[in-house]
Formats: sequence, structure tokens, C-alpha cells
Amino acid sequence: MTLAAPLRTETKPQDLGLRCIACDATLAPTLVYRCPDCGGILEVVRQKPESRGWLRADFVADDITLGEGGTPLRELRSDLLHAGFKGRLLVKDETRNPSGSFKDRLVAASLSRAIALGATGIVSASSGNAGAAAACYAANAGIPAIIVCPDATPRGKLAQIAAYGAGLEQVPGHYGNSFEHAKRLCAETGYANLTATYLNPYGVDALRLVGQELHEQMGRIVPDWIAIPTSSGPLVKGVFQGFMDRAGEVPRLIAAQSEGCAPIARAFKDGKIDVAGWENPNTIASGISDPLQAYPEEGSLTLSLVRASKGVAYAVGDERIREAMIDLARKAGLFCEPTAAASLAAARDLFMNGTIGSTDTVVCIVTGHGFKDFAAHEGVGHSIHRGSRPL
Repeated sequence: MTLAAPLRTETKPQDLGLRCIACDATLAPTLVYRCPDCGGILEVVRQKPESRGWLRADFVADDITLGEGGTPLRELRSDLLHAGFKGRLLVKDETRNPSGSFKDRLVAASLSRAIALGATGIVSASSGNAGAAAACYAANAGIPAIIVCPDATPRGKLAQIAAYGAGLEQVPGHYGNSFEHAKRLCAETGYANLTATYLNPYGVDALRLVGQELHEQMGRIVPDWIAIPTSSGPLVKGVFQGFMDRAGEVPRLIAAQSEGCAPIARAFKDGKIDVAGWENPNTIASGISDPLQAYPEEGSLTLSLVRASKGVAYAVGDERIREAMIDLARKAGLFCEPTAAASLAAARDLFMNGTIGSTDTVVCIVTGHGFKDFAAHEGVGHSIHRGSRPL
């Protein structure tokens, strides 16, 4: 098989470099994933445009983009949150991205930078969505991709990855095992690591566009709450940064996790600063089933952002996630996977326990399409009709 020649392209941002959030060391913008001095998380340092907001072209090369971002913000009936809720309920529909999830935003940016820095192939550890995005964008760019997934990854996500022609390796156990295997593959192949945790700073940096878009779509009004399905938490950081860039203030953020894998929510509930890894994750929400055993410091960073926003990290049960998923499909026409519905499920619980007020404005980010996990929608009590007569 002959691969197309890799695209050689450059993005347009004015990168000043990379900075370690732990020790404040600065580095040139290269393919490095942790601080060489202390092992801390790296973030991109950028010069903010003076006369405009950030644009996709500041992060993603013209010949890499597939039209990711710019997803719709929809207002739903308030009673989809609760019959007693009289405020505003909105959803940011990230299922509209090219491969069906918000991970396209990270991958487009990280791949643009990787190719500009000379990468000839990519590796991504993924619970499914980031792998599908990486496979999709690599296919368009004409470079090889190796995707590493847990062996329990939903079949719909595996089928999508395979359809794009990527190499697929499944690893037994939880996502942390896939994360470590992907690091070994990068060392062996020299490929760029596009794993979509906090590991790749260029991908994380592009998520500030989500916060910026929300601010613009809300008419430059800061909502009371934004609920975000949360694994390690780069999307939390992106929303936080985007609002700080544009408004100088941040809504109260809800890091929504599943009770079957909730390291950040547990630390929040216990009043701790540092997040500890979760043992034996078990949830229908595969996209947030990351125990953070290999990199708990990423959860600690997310937790600090949640607290800085005066928000909450909250774990919701799988049955509540399933109910929210079904209601989004049947009452809002929004077909999503379980992970994506965790935002609405958490917001519902937080309204019922009095955390969310009856007239608040709540935005739920819906992160991934329902085709990612068809099995989650099977056997939920549907009926088949021919004409007007039920079979």
C-alpha cells in the first residue's frame, strides 16, 4: 500500500512557546508532552489577538481542517431539565463535528502542529472518540495513524476507526493501559502523540474556541452554569479559557462524571486538592471512563479550574445518564451517546438537590453522537410502526 505524501503545512498562530504549569519553565514549541524538568503539564503560551477573537485558523491549518467547530447552541424546553425548572436550558451540540464529537477540535489543532514540526505519523490512545477523530484527520492528511483503545471500547467507535483505515490495537483493561501503550508506540515509531488528554498541549489550547463560541452565541452573556462531561478535563479548561479570553469571567462549571468512574468528583466531594486514581472503572459512559491512574495530576488541574469557577464536580448514576440520553433523543431530536448525556443528567440532579436555581441559565455540552454507541440505545422500549399501525 502506498500512502499519499504527507501534507506539509503551517498554522497561523503567533506561538510564544510552551510553559509548564507546575514549575513555570518555558520551552520552544516542539513535540514535547511533559516538562523535561519536573514532568508537569505543558500549555501553549499565545499572544492574544488585539482586534478580534481567536479564529479556527489560529490553531488549525487550512489543509487540515474538515470544518470542525462552529457547532450550534440550541435552546430546549425548560422542563427537559425538570418540571419545576423555570430558567433557560441550552445545549451546545458537538455531535455536529466531522467525526461526530468535540475531539475533532483537539485533533485538528494537534495534527496541524505535528505535521508542521515534521511528524510522519500519529498515535492516539483513546476510549473511542479521539481515536476516530485522529483516524479521520490522518486519512485526510495522508499520514499513517495507530489508534490504541481499551478492549471494552464500544463497537461503533471501533468500526469508525477501522473505516478510516487506521491501525487499531486493543489493550486489555482500563484506559490508562492504552495510554501507556501509546507512549511506548510513539517511542518506537517516532510518531507524534495525539492522545487527547492534557498530554498534547496544542490540542488542548484549541478548545478555548468552545468557550469563545458559547460566549458569542449567548449574546455575550455569561450563563450561570455550563455542564461538561469530564474525563481528564481538557474541555473544562477550554471553556474556562475561552470565557476568560472574551468576558474576563467564567460561568460556574460542572464537571460531570459517572458514579462508576469519578476520581475528580470524589476529590471535590472530599474537599481534596489532589485527585487520586480510580479503581475498577465501570460505567456505560465509555468516553469518561478514565480512572486517571497514570496521570492524576490532570484531574487535579481540572478540579482547580472547577473550584476557581465556583462550580462543582459531580458524579451521576448510569441509569440517570441513560434517562437523559433517551430524553435528548425523544424530546429534543438529539441522538447522542451516554457520555454526552452525562451533562444533562448531572444538571438534573444538581437542580433537584438545590445547587442549580429555578431561574438559572444552564448550558449542557453534548459531546458525542449516538452512532458512536448504538448498543446503548438498544432495548430502551421503542416500538416499530408500519404506516399508522403498530406491529
